[in-house]
Amino acid sequence: MGRKIKIGILRETKKPPDSRVPFTPEQIITLRKAYPVSEFFIQPSGIRCFSDEEYKAMDIQLSEDLSFCDILIGIKEVDPMTFIAGKTYMFFAHVGKRQHHNRDMFIKMSENGITLIDYEYLVTDTGERIVAFGRWAGIVGAFNGLRAYGLRTKRYNLKPAHQCRDLKEMWSLLKNADPEPGLKIILTGEGRVAGGVVETLSKCRIKQVTPEDFLTREFGYPVFCQIGPQYYTSHRNGYSFSFTHFMSYPAEYHSSFLPFARAADILITGHYWDPGSPVLFTKEDMKDPDFRISVIADVTCDVNGSVPSTIRTSSISDPFYGYDPVTGSEDPQFWKQNVVTVMAVDNLPGELPRDASVDFGRQLMKKVIDELITGSSSPTIDRATILREGKLSPKFSYLSDYLNFNI
Repeated sequence: MGRKIKIGILRETKKPPDSRVPFTPEQIITLRKAYPVSEFFIQPSGIRCFSDEEYKAMDIQLSEDLSFCDILIGIKEVDPMTFIAGKTYMFFAHVGKRQHHNRDMFIKMSENGITLIDYEYLVTDTGERIVAFGRWAGIVGAFNGLRAYGLRTKRYNLKPAHQCRDLKEMWSLLKNADPEPGLKIILTGEGRVAGGVVETLSKCRIKQVTPEDFLTREFGYPVFCQIGPQYYTSHRNGYSFSFTHFMSYPAEYHSSFLPFARAADILITGHYWDPGSPVLFTKEDMKDPDFRISVIADVTCDVNGSVPSTIRTSSISDPFYGYDPVTGSEDPQFWKQNVVTVMAVDNLPGELPRDASVDFGRQLMKKVIDELITGSSSPTIDRATILREGKLSPKFSYLSDYLNFNI
């Protein structure tokens, strides 16, 4: 038998801590059977949703030192002080958009000759994401939006999602939710995040209606409406909407969302936003007396992005804050009538870490791990390789100024 491929599962070091894992104990056992050439090692951690004891019980070895491993896999950004020179790392690096807060980490990886594979860029030939937590962000984000509404109106009080054992328990709590009969929820986006939102709303027996009915009718029961960019943007010159054109030339479009803001009580964002595309609405728009939205569950969580009330991220333990449209500043009393309640947790899947980890590991096993372990040629992995032995791959050469402190 040839040399074993040693794979280390990293301890998460980002703060606030993240308890998700790339592979569950059961999944590692499955992988070892499918790939006898592979060996897995777990770096001990006291915060994982699957404990060290659960891995040990499956005869999976724990090791503080992973320097002997070939591939190191985690979830979130890695503490730069822990990098092992010359290794291959795979995690969500969040450097592809020149994120300022991760530049030091990125530079350290380059200096250490590291190969970086970023989950975010594991895509098909047509650009579709292969592995993601988007569905889980939507599932939990919608729950948090409904929870915020209950706290604000004092109609009901839901236990936080992160205090639930799993998805089944979280959804079971929705039977205690009692939204107003005329509640109207607007959901932006048509991808995985938005799909997760719809899953949760359906568990609360909230009926979906068309955009036209949403804008023109009131209902005797709670409703939601899902809209894509063809509804919340329009071309500046009045041309018919083209999604391909919008993605290529977002600056040629402006927002047409305000009619929905005047009709909805809750906004849940599930859309992808590019800095070149229009914002949904402005701070000035929020001062309009006809601006009806009182709860914003910003699942996409782009600070100072398409939703101006998202002035900072919030945390799993403290998910809500108030935004005062008059002053344009934060008000800690998120339930006050004259403020908008904002939910802007940036790691929502971490509230249901066991369920989200199982799903994520399943995606990796199905579409990525074979090429990673066997070392066979993989356009998919090539597309996601930002650094190769410390050097930018051609696809990511645009990051040279970011890497060299020239911006």
